[in-house]
Amino acid sequence: MTELARLDLARSRPARDGVTFRSASSVSELPDLRSATNGGATNGGATNGGAKGGPARALQSTNPTSSSTASPQSMSPSIPGWTVVSAALCPVLLVGGWLVGGAVQPASYSPLQQTMSVLAGQPGTDRWIMTGALFLVGATQLATAAGLTEVGRPARLLLLVTGLCTIGVACSPEPAAGPSHVHLAFAVSCVATTAIWPLFVARRPPAPSWSVSISGCAAVTAFFAAMSAWLLFATLGGGDLGLAERATSTALGLFPLVVVWSLRQTANRS
Repeated sequence: MTELARLDLARSRPARDGVTFRSASSVSELPDLRSATNGGATNGGATNGGAKGGPARALQSTNPTSSSTASPQSMSPSIPGWTVVSAALCPVLLVGGWLVGGAVQPASYSPLQQTMSVLAGQPGTDRWIMTGALFLVGATQLATAAGLTEVGRPARLLLLVTGLCTIGVACSPEPAAGPSHVHLAFAVSCVATTAIWPLFVARRPPAPSWSVSISGCAAVTAFFAAMSAWLLFATLGGGDLGLAERATSTALGLFPLVVVWSLRQTANRS
């Protein structure tokens, strides 16, 4: 029995030694395993970071609040340069028409008391000057409406109607007995549509320019209302009708140029 026990102990010792040896070798291999594991994790992290970087960049590029998509120039197309020319020619042609047309009239003509319609009317001298100026003014308003792409469609349509009414004034000259109903309808429509045009141009904040802001357009509309009231008062015999008509028409014709110029300057700065 003693010999059998010794035999069993002798047989079990190599097994324990083997286990101990393998355990020691396993412990010695742990740093290598840790380094391999850390290396794999690092490589995996880099891979995951690269995988995450692509979608993050894609999301950033498609983010609507990014700086590249929030600029006013990318939100709306730029206004063509010829639109500035057409908007600038409108008041220039209007003022030039009544200046040149008034210069060829007889001494009895008073630019302070008599309207521009008299220059283009049947009793006017060389009335083709003012008539041609009115045709050109209407054409410039049509061109400005076509090129002013940074305002809404209602504003562009209203400016289009103004141009057609201006051409209608030129096509219906004032008779010697006084303005006809057709002539008065076109003339009043020109003033009315141009006076309320800033209301259709106004944008909600943040507006790209003061000329299309709600406060700016409200102030301009109030000014145009005062000018139109002066014109109406003068028409009823309360003042210098020619002066009121010229001042009101010139002021109304200048505002589209202000809008075009300010929007183009804002787009260029951005």
